[in-house]
Amino acid sequence: MPLVDDATTVERAPTRPLTAKRFRPLETLAEHIILIASTLSILGVFLIFVFVGREALPLLTSKEIQEEVTLRSLFTTRIWQPVGVEPKYSIIPLIIGTLKVTIIAILFATPLAIGGAIYTAEFAPRKAREVVKPVIEILAGFPSVVLGFIALMVLATFLQKLTGVQSRLNAFVGGIAVGLAITPVIFTVVEDALTAIPKDFREASLALGATKAQTALSVVVPAAAPGIAAAVILGIGRGIGETMIVLMATGNAAIISWSPFDSTRTMAATIGQEMAEVVFGDAHYTVLFFIGVVLFAITFVLNLFSHTLVRRISRKLGSLK
Repeated sequence: MPLVDDATTVERAPTRPLTAKRFRPLETLAEHIILIASTLSILGVFLIFVFVGREALPLLTSKEIQEEVTLRSLFTTRIWQPVGVEPKYSIIPLIIGTLKVTIIAILFATPLAIGGAIYTAEFAPRKAREVVKPVIEILAGFPSVVLGFIALMVLATFLQKLTGVQSRLNAFVGGIAVGLAITPVIFTVVEDALTAIPKDFREASLALGATKAQTALSVVVPAAAPGIAAAVILGIGRGIGETMIVLMATGNAAIISWSPFDSTRTMAATIGQEMAEVVFGDAHYTVLFFIGVVLFAITFVLNLFSHTLVRRISRKLGSLK
């Protein structure tokens, strides 16, 4: 065999570091773009909150406005009647209306969305999955005014004939319509959480003799519990902030009643309906912005609760593995 001189041996440089070095500027550019986008998003939310808070601040600082309405009176009186000889401002009826519509929407949407997601992710054939998932997600793109129009013209009449209630437009009709709007939101997040579970979980369960249904309900769903919890809380936030549907389907009566079949009014609908008619800088204007601050606070608390709940569930599941 011919001897090869070590001095003449040519060592080839590995191509992988060169490839990584070649794409490093693109990666750096992408990182900077993502950083700028995320920073602008956070800054935009902060500036919106600052603007809303600034417009609501006269409720605490202006003596002229405090002669007409105070922060205490907003939570101690029981009547929302901003127009009249003696305007009355109380957000208690608006909070109750918001709670009623949101609770009904979540009770209606959660079983449908989670059940549909479980079927799509675990039981549906491939062809059915390719049809069911896009159709449900298309519903998320429907304008709120279209769903509100359907609730106003079709759903309200149907439910009145079915239940015989006196008020045609009420919290129940609005809640069902809002439930239709948030169903695809919950469905998408839950379905993504279920499909993200590794196949090893399913294969191990089936290998131990469990049926497909037992595997889905006892293995996959508990493993996806953090994502499911986050989806439900996201749906609650979406329902609380809905404006056009409740504006058209709830009757817009700011009354204190816990009956789901009475007309009601939500905080978001009140802002949407009355903001265009108020005098800039007066008490009514300031109260509407204060309601916006309350909505911001509720959304923040929900997001914080969602983050904490997901972390706790994840830790609990991690300790069981």
